[in-house]
Amino acid sequence: MNILLDTHVLIWALENNPGLSVGARDSITRAENMVFVSSVSVWEIGIKRNLGKFEAPDNLQEEIKLHRFTPLPINYDHTELAGKLPDIHRDPFDRMLIAQAIIEKLTLVTRDKLIARYDVNTLIA
Repeated sequence: MNILLDTHVLIWALENNPGLSVGARDSITRAENMVFVSSVSVWEIGIKRNLGKFEAPDNLQEEIKLHRFTPLPINYDHTELAGKLPDIHRDPFDRMLIAQAIIEKLTLVTRDKLIARYDVNTLIA
């Protein structure tokens, strides 16, 4: 299974948060699974860290590499679909993650219940 981590799940995975579900933890650590981290998550963390809403490692990109997560850049197809998605979720970061998961055929690991209302594969974090 190829998975995409929602931003909060990325933080939980990096800090080995015990609140992460067993299924999500297993999927993230299973060697045969590819685990993707979107550029939008790195952007969101930077913005929210500067606003005092998030705590995250100062060496975020280094931590992502150490965990062997695969970077997922944003492309035009992703941005076009994110803009066309039904207006269920208003968070632009989450809309981009949804679009990327749909286009790249990834399972989005999240706790956000609104995301499951889209036609996207999800795994409860």
